[in-house]
Amino acid sequence: VQLVESGGGLVQPGGSLRLSCAASRFTISSYGMSWYRQAPGKEREFVATITSAGGSTNYADSVKGRFIISRDNVKNTVYLQMNRLKPEDTAVYYCHPPITPYWGQGTQVTVSS
Repeated sequence: VQLVESGGGLVQPGGSLRLSCAASRFTISSYGMSWYRQAPGKEREFVATITSAGGSTNYADSVKGRFIISRDNVKNTVYLQMNRLKPEDTAVYYCHPPITPYWGQGTQVTVSS
C-alpha cells in the first residue's frame, strides 16, 4: 500500500494550495479518507474527513470554512483545497484512511510572508 501526498509548498498568508493524496495498491473507494497535520513540536491533529462515496465531510473547527476535502474514486485520489491560509496552518500534511494503519509520507505546507 502506498499513499503519496503532494502539492505542498511555501505560500503567503491568505494564499491557497491544493494537496493531493494518490493511493496505489489500495482502493480508496471502499474507505472514508482523512487528512491530518503535524506542526513542529505538536501532536498530529485531525483536519478533515470524507466518506467513501464523498457524500459527507467533516472538518476541524480551525479549518472549517477555509478548507475543502474532496475525492475522485476513479483516480484513486483524495484532495484538500486550502484557502485563506494562515501561518498557524504550517505543518506536514498527511492523508490517512481511518480504521487502517496506512499513512503517507506527508507534504510540507509553510505559510509565511
